[in-house]
Amino acid sequence: MILTTARLTLRLLTADDWPLFFALHNDSQVIEKCFDKPSEAQIRAKFNERLKPWQPNSNQPLCMVISESGSGKQVGVTGFTASQLADTQEVGYLLLPEFYSRGYATESLDAFLTWARGEFNLQLIKAVVSAGNIGSEKVLAKCGFKLVRVEPLAYEIGGVLMDDHHYLLDCTDKI
Repeated sequence: MILTTARLTLRLLTADDWPLFFALHNDSQVIEKCFDKPSEAQIRAKFNERLKPWQPNSNQPLCMVISESGSGKQVGVTGFTASQLADTQEVGYLLLPEFYSRGYATESLDAFLTWARGEFNLQLIKAVVSAGNIGSEKVLAKCGFKLVRVEPLAYEIGGVLMDDHHYLLDCTDKI
């Protein structure tokens, strides 16, 4: 499965993508507003989980690698993880810092969501962003997500409790 945009190509994660996945989960700029730095064993377990086949409601993550179409340079990853809510998938994305502020997160997420809504009978798509991750909040808003709840002091990063901002995209609104 391959998705394309004007500037990007998205394809399923493969075992060869370990260096990118590892880099994304180790770069302090990438993870500072997302999570504490995991151990290599934790990253490997997360990576292996994302290599398994995905189907809606399977509780398996779906991970796609984002690359620049022209250069072939790997930009980051996007995809779904299992959600606690029925009929809901949770979306996430991580990009390497050298590709920030180019619109790649919005472009790739929009393409991924357009494909997913057309391919599967998704009702809701969820995203959770830690307070202060303004770039991700802007991406979600551009892709049609609405802030539905702020959960105070819900998540700890670097020893600091942060609010979680919960977003939803109602897939029945537009396809």
